Amino acid sequence: MLRKAVAIAAGLAVLAFVNYGIWQRERLLSEGEVVLLRLAPVDPRSLMQGDYMRLEFEAADQAFGSRTGEPLRDGRLVVALDQRRVGQFRRVADGRPLAPNEIALRFRIRDGRPRLATNAFFFEEGQAESYERAAFGEFRVGADGETILTGLRDAQLRRLGPAD
Repeated sequence: MLRKAVAIAAGLAVLAFVNYGIWQRERLLSEGEVVLLRLAPVDPRSLMQGDYMRLEFEAADQAFGSRTGEPLRDGRLVVALDQRRVGQFRRVADGRPLAPNEIALRFRIRDGRPRLATNAFFFEEGQAESYERAAFGEFRVGADGETILTGLRDAQLRRLGPAD
């Protein structure tokens, strides 16, 4: 009887934890600020790999491209937003307050490289052509700097994707 109660309690705890994570992501999608980041050039041979596109972002390259030998830690990048919501790298967050047009984006170090939300954009099989003109990543950003990639845009900031 006790084992059954413990198993049920553990199952409910896991379910609550998973649902809380889903709720947080849904909230970020609906309430997060839109930020556009310019894509950085990547090796064209690995740009389109099956049903995903490898991504790198100019802001991360500007922040970490010249660092050598220095161990990197998770943190936040500060970007200044222009009137179109395009972010330009300003600094790695250092405790100074943000200016009214600045926003902090959380990054994580994975395999020695900074990652803003993701390093890949997945799409349906056969839809690669819809994303070939990608120039910007579209993010939703929460007040805590948490980011989620929501789409890709071309150089004129038009959303990319299959025609409906």
